[in-house]
Amino acid sequence: MVFLPVMDKGLHDITDSLLKSYREVGGINNIDGSNLPSKRAIASICEDLLQLLFPGFHDEEPIHSQHLRRVTEHRIFSIADRLKHEVCKSLRLGEPTCPDAEAQRVVCEFMKTLPLVRQLLQSDVEAAYQGDPAASGTDEILLAYPFIEAIAIQRSAHMLYCHNLPLIPRMMTEWAHSRTGIDIHPGAHIHSHFFLDHGTGVVVGETSVIGHRVKMYQGVALIARSLAGGQALRGKKRHPTVEDDVTIYAGATIMGGDTVIGAGSTIGANVFLTHSVPPRSLVFYEEKQLRILDKDKRPDQWVQDWVI
Repeated sequence: MVFLPVMDKGLHDITDSLLKSYREVGGINNIDGSNLPSKRAIASICEDLLQLLFPGFHDEEPIHSQHLRRVTEHRIFSIADRLKHEVCKSLRLGEPTCPDAEAQRVVCEFMKTLPLVRQLLQSDVEAAYQGDPAASGTDEILLAYPFIEAIAIQRSAHMLYCHNLPLIPRMMTEWAHSRTGIDIHPGAHIHSHFFLDHGTGVVVGETSVIGHRVKMYQGVALIARSLAGGQALRGKKRHPTVEDDVTIYAGATIMGGDTVIGAGSTIGANVFLTHSVPPRSLVFYEEKQLRILDKDKRPDQWVQDWVI
């Protein structure tokens, strides 16, 4: 392509300005040294992980049973090879060379966890089917429910997070976040039979703990009470614990690392909660007052459970 002389001069000037910006402002990956993990490579690995976790559901062509072993092995070796390259970049941060043996160990340990990840995902699919009368079957859930992609990548990324691997687990969950609108940090510990109904706008922070058979609706946030402490809060419990068999309705915000939602509780829509509630609680707003009720008591006994 040939540019007019004036335009050509202008483009050279833009080049000079951008190079100056790179020097002064930063925001540029390592140039002469080792590169950081590649966003494109991680995105491709996430795509292939979904194919490995749900064979056939992310493929255009069917997989014949006689080819399943070959296809599965090819995917395992391909993911492992590409992931090792990115893990090596991640582990090399601040180091002069790539710890190749450590990268290989991390990747092998991660790949060994995939059967467990599939078991947990199967429980999530079961929870979605049992909890959503709109679901015509598990195939629909696997093909059309965005939370399945989000939790599949989060559960996978969590396994790498547990190896204290920098960057890559977060890159994985942010890839899923960009596709689904569901933001679950890889550090969040989530037990079996988890279901996000709709899911759009859900935020689950790094140190959240979610028990078995928890159901959450769109816009729910499990967040820290305050981040004013900045990096001094790193590694501390900042996000809530949700015990088993809890349902949290749309738009609820639950805040703080000391906050525990007791087992069997129901949190109503748009509730803003900054303290723990006991098991079997029903929490909702009525006439601009927050009410916490014992679900096992009769309605005529509820008045003594008001919390202003």
